[in-house]
Amino acid sequence: MSETAFDLKVDRIHKLTNNGKIVGIADLNINGALVIKGLRIVNGQRGIFVAMPQTKGKDDRWYNIVECLSEEARQSVSRCVLAAYEGQ
Repeated sequence: MSETAFDLKVDRIHKLTNNGKIVGIADLNINGALVIKGLRIVNGQRGIFVAMPQTKGKDDRWYNIVECLSEEARQSVSRCVLAAYEGQ
């Protein structure tokens, strides 16, 4: 199976100023064909990171709607979203 490079672009980013852990929300465009809405930019104990959008299940637990299947994909998404967040 061959690796495919993705063209990642942040379509929308919104910085939050409510002094909570979530400091921003982003929408990520992949190859001009797919958009992931609601990526959360979180200020955690070990620094800022990108969290995938989630939905609450009937059991009151939170579940990711989207997951990266490789570490490389996760790092690419994080780099793109954090660069857009810091550049704003």
